[in-house]
Amino acid sequence: MAQPPEDLDDEEREQLDLIRAPEETNQEDNRTATRLELFFDLAFVLFVARCADLLGKDATWSGAAVFAGLLTVGWWAWASSALYANRFDTDDTVFRVLTLAGMGGVVAMAASVDDLGGATGRWFAAGYVRAWRHVPDARPTIRPYLYGHGVGALLWAVSIAVPPPARHVLWGIGVLLDLIGPTVAARIREGVPLHVTHLPERFALFIILVLGESVHGVVTGLHDGHWSGGVVLTAALAFVLAACLWWLYFDLVGGIAKRRLLLDDEGVTKQGLHDVYTYAHLPVAVSLAAVAVGLEHAVVHGDDGHLSDGARWMLALSVAGYLASAALVQASMTRDLGPALRWPAGGIVPVLGVALLDPRPAVLVGSYVVVLLVGLAVGIVQHREGQVRTAKV
Repeated sequence: MAQPPEDLDDEEREQLDLIRAPEETNQEDNRTATRLELFFDLAFVLFVARCADLLGKDATWSGAAVFAGLLTVGWWAWASSALYANRFDTDDTVFRVLTLAGMGGVVAMAASVDDLGGATGRWFAAGYVRAWRHVPDARPTIRPYLYGHGVGALLWAVSIAVPPPARHVLWGIGVLLDLIGPTVAARIREGVPLHVTHLPERFALFIILVLGESVHGVVTGLHDGHWSGGVVLTAALAFVLAACLWWLYFDLVGGIAKRRLLLDDEGVTKQGLHDVYTYAHLPVAVSLAAVAVGLEHAVVHGDDGHLSDGARWMLALSVAGYLASAALVQASMTRDLGPALRWPAGGIVPVLGVALLDPRPAVLVGSYVVVLLVGLAVGIVQHREGQVRTAKV
């Protein structure tokens, strides 16, 4: 077997090792998302799109509940991978195989999203078993994740042989057990800390992923609406609305949350701020995915006198839900309710009020654009006056 050249530096030699023991991430490194993580995210683009298709076909309360439940399962599968990769730096062959196997599980979930029969928890559990073996100091942190993923995966496996609705109950319990893990791990003294620059980047990338569904909805609406006058106008307004939602997160709410993550006064960050940040992003993601479905309905029916009750309220409640979720992220991270109540929470009542008037689709979407533009102006003023502080996301 050919020997590697002797003039290689440590990083080059490390890259030649196909299998390496996991190790804790270096908190001093300016870490960014890896190419594998970005590739892994592609599976979730498909999963979110399939969940949106389900909601688009059933714009009812029961359809919304199924949509939210399925998206929660997928979101947590993504978050589990992100939290592991954040804590442990292990870009070797075994880690790649486990990640790609988990990606295959997500693809299967996307293909059978209307009748799920499995989950990805077993692959995440296998990753934590490796870390448990090779990083003894991390075992107190790993234990809650390992138990949660292991039991959750077992419940999902058992659910395959159980008919609905008992199957769905097992899914819910499995996800709940998984969700408890980060809360427990974040409060363990001397636990493995999360990388506070990598974490907000990963969650910001997921927000981008979900926002992409709104752009997809505009494109689909234009195509299915045959480019008529009202359809084109509504599509243009819908695109501006999506841009406003992006602006709100990346220049204000996401930046405020990231800045708070970078602080560590009185040990608050080590004792739970990370899981507050993590969980608060779930309703943000669910709301944004629902916004995409509502925008597609609005564009397709841009020439109609009004939207159906289901489509109108789906759009209204999802935009309002996004504003409420953004306010939750900001208020829970900063422990300062006042600025969050003024904006983004201040936009909730106008959004719901416009929906009560049942206007034409273009007027409905245009009104939401106005609300968001005014709100963004309020947020910018708050930032300039020092009421809120942000970091670049």
